[in-house]
Amino acid sequence: MELIQDAQNFQPVKTVLKLIAPLPVIWPTQVDCQRALSDFTTYHLSHRLGLLDALIAACAVGLSATLCTFNVKHYRVVPGLILEQPYSKSE
Repeated sequence: MELIQDAQNFQPVKTVLKLIAPLPVIWPTQVDCQRALSDFTTYHLSHRLGLLDALIAACAVGLSATLCTFNVKHYRVVPGLILEQPYSKSE
């Protein structure tokens, strides 16, 4: 959903859907939702943690998974979250 939210037309949506088609869908558990609410409440104003970011982070923490993202700035505040940039961006 987050990859689609800023699309201006259907072409980027189509591209994203093709990209993520082989990936499994991870649904948040009740514990993940409680953690996301707590993290969102705590870090939204101070660190600009977004609602979807809080849910994504809570799922990753709940699965003990590494979250690959370039959005390290918003996520680094989440306790217990392991972050990794997927690759170096060339300048």
